[in-house]
Amino acid sequence: MSDSRLTFALRSGALHLPQTGAIAVFRPRAEADLSALPRERVEIVQGNRADHDSWARRGFRTDVAAPEDFAAAIVMLPRSKAEAKALIAEAAAQGGVVIVDGQKSDGVDSILREIRKRCDVAPPVSKAHGKIFAVQPGPGLFADWALPPVKRLESGWVTAPGVFSADGPDPASVALAEALPAKMPGRVADLGAGWGYLAFHVLERAGVTECVLVEAEHAALEAARMNIADDRARFLWEDVTQWSDGAPFDHVVMNPPFHASRAADPTLGAAFIAAAARNLSGHGTLWLVANRHLPYEAPLNAGFGEVRELDGTPGFKILAARRPKSGARPKR
Repeated sequence: MSDSRLTFALRSGALHLPQTGAIAVFRPRAEADLSALPRERVEIVQGNRADHDSWARRGFRTDVAAPEDFAAAIVMLPRSKAEAKALIAEAAAQGGVVIVDGQKSDGVDSILREIRKRCDVAPPVSKAHGKIFAVQPGPGLFADWALPPVKRLESGWVTAPGVFSADGPDPASVALAEALPAKMPGRVADLGAGWGYLAFHVLERAGVTECVLVEAEHAALEAARMNIADDRARFLWEDVTQWSDGAPFDHVVMNPPFHASRAADPTLGAAFIAAAARNLSGHGTLWLVANRHLPYEAPLNAGFGEVRELDGTPGFKILAARRPKSGARPKR
C-alpha cells in the first residue's frame, strides 16, 4: 500500500513536526494513516463515535475536545467548509505549526487559497487527489474563523457547525414528521437523531413514554439537548450500526445517513435498518424516510415481515415496516 499524504510528507522531509510536545490531530477518520506520528505524543480530537472508538481501541488518547496544550496540530479537513475553518482556527490558537490535510473534493484547494491570503504557506504536497501543507500562524490570525460549538438559527432551532442539516430542518425529516401517526404509544428510538428535529415532533405525539435519541456526532447531540427540554427524552452518543438497547422499542423513526464520505453509500442506511429491526419489539414499527433513488426495499424486506409505502413527496419516499423477523432481534 502506498504511503498516505501525511506519511509521505513527513518521511520525505517536506513537512516537519516539533521534537517535543503533544500533537493534536483533529477529525481523523478511522481509516486515516497516522503511522508516521509518534503515538505517545498524539491526541485524537474526534466527535464521531465510530471513529472515536476506533482510535481508542488502537490505544490512542482520544477525546471530543482538544487538549489544553499542544505543540502542533494536524487538521484532517471535513466536508463542511465552515467546520474546516473553525477547526483550523482552534488548531492555530496556540501558535504552533498547523498541518492541513484534505481531499480536493473536500475543498482543500479553496482553503489553501484563503490561507495564502493571510500568511506564508510551505510548499504543498499533492498526492492521491488531495494536498497537505503547513503554516505557522501568528496569534489571532484565524480568530475570525472560529465558531461557537452550537448556533441558534432565526427559526429558534439550535444546530452545530458541520453537522447534517446545520442551516435548518432537512426536507426529508420534515416530510417524515408530518407523516407520523397522531398516536405513538410506548418507547420510541430516533436513530441518527442529529440535532433533534424528528425527536422533538415524536414527543408531541400522544402516548410516547420515552424517546431515545441515538446519534454518533457529539456536537449534534449537544445541540439536541438544547432543542428538547422533555424528561421523556434520553440522549445517547452511540454508533447506531453497533448499538442495541436493553429493552425493545415500540417505534423507531429514522432519516438515515447515506454518505460516509462524498460518495453515496446505501449500505450505511441498510445498517441503520438492521439496527431498527434488532431493537424493535415483535409488534414494533419502523418509520423511515429516504431519497427515492436509495435501494432500501431489499434490506427492509430482509429484516421485516411487512413493508408498505406511505404518501411521500416527489423527492422522498416514506416507508413503514412492521413485524421484525426473529433472526434480526437478539433474545432478551
